[in-house]
Amino acid sequence: MSVLEMKVPSPGESISEVEIAQWLVSDGDYVEKDQAIAEVDSDKATLELPAEASGTITLKAEEGDAVAVGAIVCLIDTSAAKPAGFESKSAESVAAVVEEAPKKEEAKPDPTPAKSVAPVKADSYATGHASPAASKMMSENGVKANQIKGSGKDGRITKQDVVAAMAGGFSTADAAGWGGTRETSVEKMSMLRRKVAERLVSVKNETAMLTTFNEVDMKPIMDIREKYKKTFGETHDVGLGFMSFFTKACTEALNKFPAVNAMIEGKDMIMHNYADVGIAVSSPKGLMVPIIRNAEQMSLAEIEKEIKRLAIRARDGEITPDEMTGGTFTITNGGVFGSMLSTPIINPPQSAILGMHNIVERPVVVDGQVVVRPIMYVALSYDHRIIDGKESVSFLVAVKEMLENPERMLFGGKDPVQVLLGL
Repeated sequence: MSVLEMKVPSPGESISEVEIAQWLVSDGDYVEKDQAIAEVDSDKATLELPAEASGTITLKAEEGDAVAVGAIVCLIDTSAAKPAGFESKSAESVAAVVEEAPKKEEAKPDPTPAKSVAPVKADSYATGHASPAASKMMSENGVKANQIKGSGKDGRITKQDVVAAMAGGFSTADAAGWGGTRETSVEKMSMLRRKVAERLVSVKNETAMLTTFNEVDMKPIMDIREKYKKTFGETHDVGLGFMSFFTKACTEALNKFPAVNAMIEGKDMIMHNYADVGIAVSSPKGLMVPIIRNAEQMSLAEIEKEIKRLAIRARDGEITPDEMTGGTFTITNGGVFGSMLSTPIINPPQSAILGMHNIVERPVVVDGQVVVRPIMYVALSYDHRIIDGKESVSFLVAVKEMLENPERMLFGGKDPVQVLLGL
C-alpha cells in the first residue's frame, strides 16, 4: 500500500494556520488528482484544497478545526483502484459550467407571465451546502436553507434554486422566524471574522485615529453618468459607477498629499510613489478589501473593470491573499447599505481610509439661491501620528473639488484655466 500524506500548503506570507471550513468529500471516498476536496479559511480568504493524487482518502481533521500550515490534513491511498462506475468530478464540473453558461446571459423581457413555483415544504429541506452565489442571495434576502430544496449534487443549493424558491413564495409554517421560544444558539466565528476583529481592536488601541468630514455635490458626476453611461458600457463592456470617479479623485489627491498614502514602520515613515487602492467589498465570508494595483495609472474604464473582476472573485470565494495585501489607501462605501454618515476604521498598516455614504437630495445654497442637490457626506479617518489636520482636511477638500469639477482629474486637481495660464 502506498500512502500520500497531504499537508496544508501556505496560502500566503505571514499565514501560519488555516481552518477547515468544509470537506467536499467524505472519509473513504475515492478522489482524483486536482479534485477539490476541501474549502479552507485563512485570515484573509477562503481557498480550495485540491487532491495531490488519485486514490482513497482518509480525513485527519474535522470541519472547524484549526490546522497549522505544513500539518497533515489527510491521507490518500494511491494504490487503491478506481471503483466501478466512478464518475470524474472534473467531467461533472465541465458539464455544470456548460449547462450554466447560457444562464449568465443578460435577461431579456418575456411577454409571457412567469409560471409560479410551488413553495418548498418542510419535508423537502436541503441536505447539502449552498454555493457561494446562493449563500450571498440567501443572506441578502433573509432566506434560510430549510426553505429550499437543493437540486445540485448531494442536495447542494444553487443560485437557481434560490431564485425559484423566492419566485414561488414561502409558507410561514416552514420559515424559522421569531418564535418566542427564548432559545439561543452558538456559532463559531470564522478565522476571517476573528482576524478582522483582532485588527480592528488593534487599530483603535495603536493609532491616533481621527476623522474629518465634508460633503460632495454629486450632480456633476450624476450628469456625466446619465449622459455617457450607455456609450461607456458599449465601448468598454463595463458599467460606469461612482467608485471609479472616487478612486481617480483619491489617486490625484494622494499625489498632492503623500503623507495620506504613507504608513509607519517602527520609527520610520514609508512613503509610496504609487497608489494601491483597496476597495472594501461585502462577501459571503464577510468584509474583504481587494487591491487595485497602480490605480494612479488607470483610466476610469480600467478601474471599473478591475473593481468588477475583484468583486466577483470575492463574492464567489475565489479571491487570493495576494490580491488583498499591499494596499496603501482604502475606500469603503457604506452608502450602498443606506449609511448616511460613519467613521470608517483604518485598514492597517495603512494610515487613512475614505468613507462614502448614501446620496440624499438636500437643500443647499448655490450662488445665493437655495436649490436641491444630490449630496453625499464623505469621511476621512486618518492616523494623526503622521498625518496632520491640515493635510487630512486639504486632502478631503481636494477630493471634493475634483468630484464637483470632474475635468480637474485630468490636470492633477488644478482648474483647466489655471493649467492654460501656467499658474
